[in-house]
Amino acid sequence: MHAMLSATALALAAAASAQAPAPGALAYTAPAGWQARPAASSMRIAEFVIPRAQGDAEDGELVVYYFGRGAGTVDANIDRWIGQIRQPDGSATKDKARRTAQTVNGLHLTLVDAEGTYVAEMSPGATEHYNKPGFRLRAAVVETPRGPYYIKMTGPAKTIGAADAAFTTFVGSLRYAP
Repeated sequence: MHAMLSATALALAAAASAQAPAPGALAYTAPAGWQARPAASSMRIAEFVIPRAQGDAEDGELVVYYFGRGAGTVDANIDRWIGQIRQPDGSATKDKARRTAQTVNGLHLTLVDAEGTYVAEMSPGATEHYNKPGFRLRAAVVETPRGPYYIKMTGPAKTIGAADAAFTTFVGSLRYAP
């Protein structure tokens, strides 16, 4: 089912049309301009390239994850994401990050937005970390009856800023089919 859902999500996202929700799955409408790419692992439901803004050296990315029910609390995940951004002046990112909550189509979402140097692990459990100054992270925990889904968008701050409206539209399109 995961392969079918991923293939469907990628095909529909490429066309920027609404994904037909499979029973017990999160569905969404991917914005025009986001380029779907194959999911790099079975825990990634969908991946998109966010085209770079003029002058930026690289594209951004958005990944939708699903780990089942055992991936920690909402707060633990938000704190982990905030910990992936460091401030150039050494101040606490937690004090500067913007955290909000909203309900979309009956789903509770907790969102976070932070800027600084991106220092996440290059892969889960890796000792190597990114060191990307001038990055921005926008992310959401989406609570569903099946368990939480996680949406994480990262990239150069200018690129992510240019994608703000598209991210808001994407999050606003989230729905769950029981």
